[in-house]
Amino acid sequence: MKENDNQLNLQDLIESRFWEHKSIKDLSQKEWEALCDGCGKCCFRKYVEGHFKNKRTYLTRIACDCLNLENGLCSCYLNRFAIQKDCIQLNVRKLKNFKWLPETCSYRVFYEKGVLPDFHPLLNGGSFENVPKICNPVHEKDVDFNDNSYMDFVIEIQ
Repeated sequence: MKENDNQLNLQDLIESRFWEHKSIKDLSQKEWEALCDGCGKCCFRKYVEGHFKNKRTYLTRIACDCLNLENGLCSCYLNRFAIQKDCIQLNVRKLKNFKWLPETCSYRVFYEKGVLPDFHPLLNGGSFENVPKICNPVHEKDVDFNDNSYMDFVIEIQ
């Protein structure tokens, strides 16, 4: 989700309660964007080890340099694919392949269970206050990989 999104009228979406009567495949672009809970976990670097059945994905606390560490939103949303070549576009067509998303990710929860997590801003008047955030995040540009490896920043294994 992008910062300062004037096009997305969150209050109208909250009042429509679209998530109660639409499947994920029937969402408009604005409704899809509103599913983002602002946790920012999709913008944190992952370290992948192994292959196939032995594949493990490690979530780190190293964030994309465009991620606003305070609010979990992308500060370069409109140009993110040009600025961050490895930025992954989340969309409904690809969602079944996103098992690497945290189990708390609202996109994943809605896709797998058809409900929103209790902390979701749409269920809390637009407030992002209860959204789980990663503790002690650091931007990738601030990590000295001469002294550290991704494994030094692992916080979750999937």
